[in-house]
Amino acid sequence: MRIVLLSGGSGKRLWPLSNDTRSKQFLKVLEGEDGQTESMVQRVWRQLQHTGLSGQATIATSKPQVEILRSQLGYEVDLVVEPERRDTFPAIALAAVYLYSVQGASLNETVAMLPVDPYVEESFFYKVTELGDVLDDSGAELALIGVKPTYPSEKYGYIIPERSETKEEQRYAKVSRFQEKPREAEAAEMIEQSALWNCGVFAFKLNYLINLLISLELPIQYEEMLKQYGRLQKISFDYQVVEKAQHIVVTPYEGYWKDLGTWNTLTDEMSTNIVGKGVMTNSTVNTHLINELNIPVCVLGVSNLIVATSPDGILVSEKEASPQIKEVLKDSAERPMYEERRWGCYRVLDYTRNKKGEEVLTKRIIIEPHKNFSYQYHLKRNEVWTVVSGQGEFIMDGELRPLHQGDVIVIPAGGKHSVKALTELEIIEVQMGSELVEEDIVRVEMEWEDIIQNCVNWGKTR
Repeated sequence: MRIVLLSGGSGKRLWPLSNDTRSKQFLKVLEGEDGQTESMVQRVWRQLQHTGLSGQATIATSKPQVEILRSQLGYEVDLVVEPERRDTFPAIALAAVYLYSVQGASLNETVAMLPVDPYVEESFFYKVTELGDVLDDSGAELALIGVKPTYPSEKYGYIIPERSETKEEQRYAKVSRFQEKPREAEAAEMIEQSALWNCGVFAFKLNYLINLLISLELPIQYEEMLKQYGRLQKISFDYQVVEKAQHIVVTPYEGYWKDLGTWNTLTDEMSTNIVGKGVMTNSTVNTHLINELNIPVCVLGVSNLIVATSPDGILVSEKEASPQIKEVLKDSAERPMYEERRWGCYRVLDYTRNKKGEEVLTKRIIIEPHKNFSYQYHLKRNEVWTVVSGQGEFIMDGELRPLHQGDVIVIPAGGKHSVKALTELEIIEVQMGSELVEEDIVRVEMEWEDIIQNCVNWGKTR
């Protein structure tokens, strides 16, 4: 079996902590095994490791999430990266073609698709491994996992199985239909009909999807699929595949499962009411404070609230009203003010634009020990770095020098540069230019050893 974790989309429902590059699965607000905070994706990957499944798992993601995935999970994790976001069917098609033409997976192999952020017990992943046998026994095109509901929720979609003539417990059942987020009374009626919560997990034999791509005249070789990715229709897997499938079965799961997609559901699973600098009075009940700013927040005498602060903004909301944030911010196009990268993180401190249209952006950058930037240059901006703390090595246009607290570095547009932290390195970076965007980075090399070698060779040809 191959497992593909789908990690896409941008973050609005958990604003202001989530944004276009830091979706909900990357927020470190859950308690890990060692008492340290961990994200949903770190929790899921740890569970896959414990159940022996991480070696056969691949994460399908988009370009903006690659750096944070590397930061949180490391470089050993297998990634398939969309050239651009085009909905779930193109993403799943790309992953299937990757398994087939790059990893050499057998056409008869079972591929299980999972969201990257389910909040489940480890037993859930053993249930996933049963999907191959379910496909073999049933002859179905798709096999799904449905969670046995514990109450008539209006938040989840439902899978309604066909009625069985026998009252014996079945390993799987043929799917009759799907129902998206019904009213409570309708959900209660469906539960009486043995309906299951749709947790977004499904499996198919690899040849099922490869043959579908052939029928759609789409590439089944990975490199060619990457080249043609932009012409794939933006369509969900549900519309393109599930609704057209003739034979779908579902197997029930009775363990704990929850979608932590909103503040009111996420805070239910947090082990502490305060994350970051802050205080709450004893008269404050069922309120959570998550503060990413370096200033204290006081919450006094109010209950059933979520108070969340980050460089992207401040949210104060009743917990039950918090899901509305996605609709409220649907037209917002603000740049992310905080990002995690493979080398550390940065936070935007200030941004201005003068009357001439020139932009000035100030960042606080933290580079973790022994991590480095790529060897890169910019076309539309100059930079000035001030080293606040730590030690490192800095290279520009082939010249290497040590970096210490108090050093000031001027980097002109076009100057090839990189830095490696020897200890944790904190830098204040001031960018000045006509267009200050993350896309204005031309990378020459990524690894420090390659950077040094590149510069040695470059110096010999001067």
